[in-house]
Amino acid sequence: MKMHGGFKFLVAAALAVVVFLAAGCGGGKKAEPVLHVYTWSDYIKPELVERFEKENRCRVVFDTFDSNEAMYAKLKAGATGYDVITPTSYMVSLMQSQGMLLALDHALLPNRVHVDAEYLGIAIDKQMAYSVPYMLTNTGIAYLKSKVANFEPSWGMFNRADLKGRMVMLNDMRETIGAALKFLGFSLNSTDPAELAKARDVVLGWEANLAKFENEQYKNGIASGEFLLVHGYSGDILQVQAEVADIAFAMPREGGAISCDDMVIARSAQQVKLAHAYINFLHDPAVAAENTGFTQFLCPNKSSYPLLESAIRENAGIFLPADVKAKCEVLNDLGEKNALYVKVWDEIKRGK
Repeated sequence: MKMHGGFKFLVAAALAVVVFLAAGCGGGKKAEPVLHVYTWSDYIKPELVERFEKENRCRVVFDTFDSNEAMYAKLKAGATGYDVITPTSYMVSLMQSQGMLLALDHALLPNRVHVDAEYLGIAIDKQMAYSVPYMLTNTGIAYLKSKVANFEPSWGMFNRADLKGRMVMLNDMRETIGAALKFLGFSLNSTDPAELAKARDVVLGWEANLAKFENEQYKNGIASGEFLLVHGYSGDILQVQAEVADIAFAMPREGGAISCDDMVIARSAQQVKLAHAYINFLHDPAVAAENTGFTQFLCPNKSSYPLLESAIRENAGIFLPADVKAKCEVLNDLGEKNALYVKVWDEIKRGK
């Protein structure tokens, strides 16, 4: 503590008092550690954060990003200070290959035994060496039933000129280019330049009918009626669907993306043990079930499934039917081939 102005003459006496009080009070109250989490918006139940803070005598500070690429670019530009980050699996793989992540200490993560083995079978980091799955989502189409006539569960809906200016697609190169690839019958992980060129042309055709590419406000936009049809994440749509019964969600018949956002610890993390505690906390089965109920994204924690409300367990937008799941793919890290998508996305944004 600094002493100011006319109080300087009391320094010696005050210091003696402080030393005496410190001896009698155990040195005073220790500052609470602060865990810095970099994540997507609206991605955890606030009451669970409060519970974690209370149990661990800490504070949790959140910063948010709206795309994997924006998050990655910020970190590569030198941003530090984050402990836990929640990128999508394909981006986690890239970050790990570039030495941006810490290896996890499994001794500090006993709740990892609850992670769904079925999901791990298709996961990139099957051993959870540097990541633990947080939430699963599938990407599809939401629309207003009263406003969109003759809806078909197909990515071709974005060709509908009658909906021009009232549709939105995700501002995410892998998701949006991937939708076009699936529409054409290709893999959403294609690295064939000819297939990607065809997908680019499809997206350019769709873009002519879009209000914009957007990741954050599309769910509020469809809830308010500003948008009539949107490309979006299942959890986001199910959140607003609970408030607006006119909203429907469908997986396109051509298939789509199944994604998992993972919890990782940044190599520059200052609170490594607390970061492990946070990850472990979120995979307590009761916590995972409560968080799924709030976010409407599925935490792949098998022990939590029986704890979920029947409305969630029976929701085909959360637990995909086998025939739908068979047509979907997990977004993979494409390594150097990712540059192909960057090139195509730049061309789309330039309207080429």
